[in-house]
Amino acid sequence: MKVKANAVQINYAVEGAGPWLVMSHSLACGISMWDEQVESLKSKYKVLCFDTRGHGASDAPAGAYSLDMLAEDLHGLLGALRVQSPHFVGLSMGGMIGMVYALKYPGVFKSLVLCDTSSRIPPEAKPVWDERIKTATEQGMEPLVEPTLKRWFTEPYLARRNSVVARVADLIRHTPPQGYTGCCHAISKLDVTARLAAIECPVQIIVGEKDVGTPVAMSETIHKAISGSELVVIPDASHLSNLEQPAAFNTALLRFLAGVS
Repeated sequence: MKVKANAVQINYAVEGAGPWLVMSHSLACGISMWDEQVESLKSKYKVLCFDTRGHGASDAPAGAYSLDMLAEDLHGLLGALRVQSPHFVGLSMGGMIGMVYALKYPGVFKSLVLCDTSSRIPPEAKPVWDERIKTATEQGMEPLVEPTLKRWFTEPYLARRNSVVARVADLIRHTPPQGYTGCCHAISKLDVTARLAAIECPVQIIVGEKDVGTPVAMSETIHKAISGSELVVIPDASHLSNLEQPAAFNTALLRFLAGVS
């Protein structure tokens, strides 16, 4: 299903019944990244998953995006669907969108779960993002598939080349290059650490123990900045901790949500 939000068509799916729970995926992924979580959540929550601008079946306009723009897309989507007081779960870029949204629209989220994400991209990382933008622009997404998989999964998990790895590889491969680069521009400018203390809703932070993309130290920074937040480190998981260790991830998430519902 699609709805127009902030001048773009946003693709979304809703499953289950109960309090609203919104899920926002990582860069170069899409709605299906949350399949294992939706199965566990839909008996208790009305789960809204959406393709971020530039991804999946949502519009992918050319040009640089900003996290403020992506937060406005979310705001338009919630308004169009009349979603009130949702729980929000975001992984990597999705977590960044969640933080920016919570700061811009305080009081909307009932709770905020930030997974394998960061509140600041240091200036010294800019060349890395510039190189990814250059590769996607000049060569498309294929050259980015294997390097991304290596960052997102531990070596033993990746070596098994199971259906989850194949699914994620396809998500990366089929992300529109202009959508990928647009979001890379947004991510590379992230810097909200100093403002995080203003977030007042309950916050859980989940991170894979072996995440090399957004290491545990980045989650610890968020944890220290948000009073009363909870930090959960998932053993034997890298960046996509929800897919590599779904049982541990789902257990932590469901326990937290039950405590704040």
